[in-house]
Amino acid sequence: MEELIIRPEIALDQFLPIFVESTLVLVFGVGYAAIITLAKMGYFSKKWMPVGYLFWALQTYFLYDFAMLIQSNHFTVKVLMVTMLAYLFIPHLYFYLISAADERYEDNDETVQDTK
Repeated sequence: MEELIIRPEIALDQFLPIFVESTLVLVFGVGYAAIITLAKMGYFSKKWMPVGYLFWALQTYFLYDFAMLIQSNHFTVKVLMVTMLAYLFIPHLYFYLISAADERYEDNDETVQDTK
């Protein structure tokens, strides 16, 4: 006998709000990543970073609301919110590791170039 997973049906009148909110999650997520990345790389002023954090907050809100609209269980919502906290810190960790690696191997590049 096969096990059947029973999920609640999504009402047809909820399709547009679900579609719009899932699109906003993607848009604000890309906006957050782009603004933080460009500010860390120096293409934007550091004054733009609060706008990036605003995009992250909006993305988190719309992801939570999206999870409520599709009737996700509580565990899934908690996992999504923990993932959003990780998404807040991962760009900073990435740039810290890149800059630490650059500082560590900067001296080695000069000695290798001198021997050629």
